[in-house]
Amino acid sequence: MIDSIFSSPLALPAGLAGIFTLLLALVFILAKRGSRQQAQQDMAALLQTQAEMQGRIQTMAELFGARQTELNQSIREQLNGMTAHIGQTLTAQTRSTHENLSKLQERLAVIDTAQNNIQSLAGQVVELQSILSNKQTRGAFGQGRMEAIIADALPSTAYAFQATLSNGTRPDCLVHMPNNAPALVIDAKFPLEAWNAMRDADNPQARHEAEGRFRKDMDVHIRDIAQKYLIADETQDTAFLFVPSESIFATIHESFEPLVQKASRSRVIIVSPSLLMLSVQVVQAILKDARMREQAHLIQSEVRKLTGDVNRLDDRVRKLQNHFQLAEKDVSEILISTGKLARHGAKIDALDLGALSQPEPAENLSVKPQVATPVTSVPFSLLGDN
Repeated sequence: MIDSIFSSPLALPAGLAGIFTLLLALVFILAKRGSRQQAQQDMAALLQTQAEMQGRIQTMAELFGARQTELNQSIREQLNGMTAHIGQTLTAQTRSTHENLSKLQERLAVIDTAQNNIQSLAGQVVELQSILSNKQTRGAFGQGRMEAIIADALPSTAYAFQATLSNGTRPDCLVHMPNNAPALVIDAKFPLEAWNAMRDADNPQARHEAEGRFRKDMDVHIRDIAQKYLIADETQDTAFLFVPSESIFATIHESFEPLVQKASRSRVIIVSPSLLMLSVQVVQAILKDARMREQAHLIQSEVRKLTGDVNRLDDRVRKLQNHFQLAEKDVSEILISTGKLARHGAKIDALDLGALSQPEPAENLSVKPQVATPVTSVPFSLLGDN
């Protein structure tokens, strides 16, 4: 009970009133049981004890009040510090969350772009698969790649697509050579069905059968090119078999070496897109050299004209140099004359004209005939040697 009384400063007056009432009751009881004097002594002792207790209680109340104030101040400071710390933490977390969300949005945008590209690529792959599933369309696809390479590298007069030969056959491309040389034949009809079957085989037996079919189809196609397109004095003795993929070309040379050797013996060269581009560049260089040889006489004529123009220019420069030399000589002589005039002017300016203006004595004067002297007869000794 005492702890509950002193737990709060507001409960102290009620506690003191209760104690005072208790003391009065004790005094009343003692007054009945003892003598009056003893009761007065006990009353004085009780009053003194009450005063001491009241002082102690007041001191304790003040102490508890000060402690409570300090505790409230400490709690308030701690709460303020915690509030500030929590506010800073929330601000930092909000900023970090905003930055993370911004980065996440950027990454999501990149992912969306990549997803769109993947979807577009998937659509193109599906379209390519549909093209390759059709034999006629597949042949047009390989021929389209070949035609794009030829058209990008050669002028339109240097090739022809689907031209008809003397035996009635129509190769995919004819490259015209200079100096009326036979044309070069390029075939783009690669047997892709057997290749796809070999690639899609899921067991060794199916793959072996597909490889046999691919060898047979390639053998037949190489023989057809050699028989149909190699015509003496009309086409070159070598023809190109265009393969529309670098990976297929590499696999043929790695796994089907006998086919490559047989094609070489049949004078049929298997070429990939990069090799065809290189071959076309060689043909382009040959055509350029042929055009330069055809225009050699015009170049020589222009060089002769250019040489004559250079010789005339040299003559005119030499004449101009002579004029400059003569002008330089005249300027030098003019400078010499102006220098002499300047020196004689300085001499005239330095003459003592005051001594010449005094009259001579009469005895020294003699009458001499005066002859008018023209200005042109003034001696030029004053101007110096000319």
